Amino acid sequence: MKSSENIKNDKLLTIALPKGRIMKETLKLLERAGIDTSFVSSTDRRLIFEDPKEGLRFMIVRGQDVPTYVEYGAADLGVAGKDVLVEQARDLYEPLNLGIGACRMVVAEPAELKEVDNPSLWTHIRVATKYPEITTKHFLSKGIQVEIIKLYGSIELAPLLGLSERIVDLVETGETLKSNGLVEVETIMEITSVMVCNRASLKTRPRRIKEFLERLSAVI
Repeated sequence: MKSSENIKNDKLLTIALPKGRIMKETLKLLERAGIDTSFVSSTDRRLIFEDPKEGLRFMIVRGQDVPTYVEYGAADLGVAGKDVLVEQARDLYEPLNLGIGACRMVVAEPAELKEVDNPSLWTHIRVATKYPEITTKHFLSKGIQVEIIKLYGSIELAPLLGLSERIVDLVETGETLKSNGLVEVETIMEITSVMVCNRASLKTRPRRIKEFLERLSAVI
């Protein structure tokens, strides 16, 4: 990173991190790249952490909000899941795949339904999901009309309570699906977390951002 003399008259490079596991994994990557993040605490109630010596500022926000902060310039860089980026379709650069938070987005249904089901015959289905845009585009591309039920948590409950027969959700190991009597029908996309960049920042601060990304890329 820059020396403190070079940084003192320059604004801090601001990075938006999602709360939770991805934040911890990102901080580990940064430490491996030789970037000091010891001033960032996952247990502190503060949402902004600054280190003027390193010229860094970290913002801790909800994962779904990272693209918004970066697109509108409140942050220069941010870490977001590919699922969030595709769903929101924000105007951002995606210069680096971090390879963390790996999972997949799948269509799932009750095990007993799958035994008699034939997805190639679907014409109109009802699906519960947190991802209405991705889900709609996926099924429409196959010529299947889809009725979306938007939920914000515990998607697996929908088939159990008769809200919908099928769901679209993120799966890491598949254990949650199995525990609720659901099985995967198909994979829509593979998901990892990526570094996103504000378009204006990349033009006004190319050297700092390039240096930061190169150090991070070297340990991925």
